[in-house]
Amino acid sequence: MTHSRSGAPLAHAVVDIVGHPFHAIWTPEDGAVRAAGFATAADPGAERLIERFAQSDPGLAARGLAPAPAEGGAVVDALRAYAEGDTSAIDVIPVAQRETPFRGEVWRALRGVRAGEAVTYTELAGRAGRPSAVRAAASGCANNLVALIVPCHRIVRTDGGLGGYLFGVEVKERLLYHEGALR
Repeated sequence: MTHSRSGAPLAHAVVDIVGHPFHAIWTPEDGAVRAAGFATAADPGAERLIERFAQSDPGLAARGLAPAPAEGGAVVDALRAYAEGDTSAIDVIPVAQRETPFRGEVWRALRGVRAGEAVTYTELAGRAGRPSAVRAAASGCANNLVALIVPCHRIVRTDGGLGGYLFGVEVKERLLYHEGALR
């Protein structure tokens, strides 16, 4: 599937999810989210997200962002529904990010981990078709550019610990509580 590298600016929005601003950037022609993540105290404008996106796909990022954030539409509506408790609402949001063959398998396996479920990095590697590639599966989580929608927050350590999360363990914990994976 090819995408035009010239065209309309990228759509974007910010939705409050579990008490944190969540930023999403998508291509308006197909509605596919290309980058998404939470603002943090160290990065309140989510500038690091935009930098990571530009490093991953400079041509697409060169289109820039639309002057104003989207106030509605399929992506925004699904994110708001998720924030309000319909944790499966994000499952229908299309995503696209540059991938290697195995990383793509990891990201597709992540999308198969449902809200309310938490699996280990070992289980994720198995779901991605390479049970011995635990470190590569963890790397796929670390390099996921579409956080929340490609739910790397649902992956935990074998010992039951939450493990790391680019946007902070506190955000990961709040997401898992929100989804019912933690009580």
